[in-house]
Amino acid sequence: MPMNRIQFQPGLSLPRFTEQFGTEALCEAELERLRWPEGFRCPKCDHPQAYILHVGAHKTFQCRACRTQTSLIAGTLFQSTHLALTVWFLAIYLISQAKTGLSALALKRLLGVSYPTAWLIQHKLMQAMTERESAYTLSGNVQVDDVYLGGELAGGKPGRGSENKVPFVAAVSLSLEGHPLYTKMAAVPGFTRKAIAAWASRDLAPGCEVTSDGLACFAGVTDAECTHHVIVVGTRKPKDLPAFSWVNTLLGNLKSSFGGAYHAFDFEKYRARYLGTFAYRFNRRFHLETIHSRLLLAATTTGPRPARWLRLAEEAC
Repeated sequence: MPMNRIQFQPGLSLPRFTEQFGTEALCEAELERLRWPEGFRCPKCDHPQAYILHVGAHKTFQCRACRTQTSLIAGTLFQSTHLALTVWFLAIYLISQAKTGLSALALKRLLGVSYPTAWLIQHKLMQAMTERESAYTLSGNVQVDDVYLGGELAGGKPGRGSENKVPFVAAVSLSLEGHPLYTKMAAVPGFTRKAIAAWASRDLAPGCEVTSDGLACFAGVTDAECTHHVIVVGTRKPKDLPAFSWVNTLLGNLKSSFGGAYHAFDFEKYRARYLGTFAYRFNRRFHLETIHSRLLLAATTTGPRPARWLRLAEEAC
């Protein structure tokens, strides 16, 4: 059997990561480069020169013109953190390289921090991934499917009416050769035409050719200027449906990922974050060697996301 070029990518080894970001000075230099690729610019007056102050745990810049002080971590995902940047960079490396994701409990053990700290680091980085994914849309040929995540509660409603089942839409765009390119996974309030139209307007580019099963709500993609093709599934099994082979494969990977990484989690509350994180990794599956740099850039440009804001979940995502 030939080697799968995705699975056998070299990625970034831990020794190489340590060589690049193993000290606080190396991490500060990289963060400064990402914040100001063309050199420091004062956020108030745009002056290019500053004095370097060492008044706290992280480097501070004082503008030579207006005297405004700017911390290296101000305005980034790391704002107000008391942790060393080496801890944050290691967390970014571990989370980006984990194929099936990494639980907060596993992250706690690997970083040597408390569980609440590990949870906060994890969700801040997951939020950065999710926000980065929200900037993109699918185009071309797209397979879509309706999905529920979560099992039935003891004594609760059976089937799709279960109080523990959360609806979401899974979609994957295909190349001209029929290979998967990118995915979008998004929670929806329900499988209605209005909900699907709103989802399609947000996640699909106009002109997409969308293929779905016979669920009537997917006709809503036409309200977002997409073409809709229907293939009635009936009682056939996924393996007998080549038109939906890739979206079914993705859903299998999603469930395996969640089952392998998490013992339990509040999917209903944080669903956008978990789905966005899965999509982020899949859409960068050909770039394991640089995915940590991409996540670091996302963390640098996302902005502060404090714990209270993150725990609001629905308002935050």
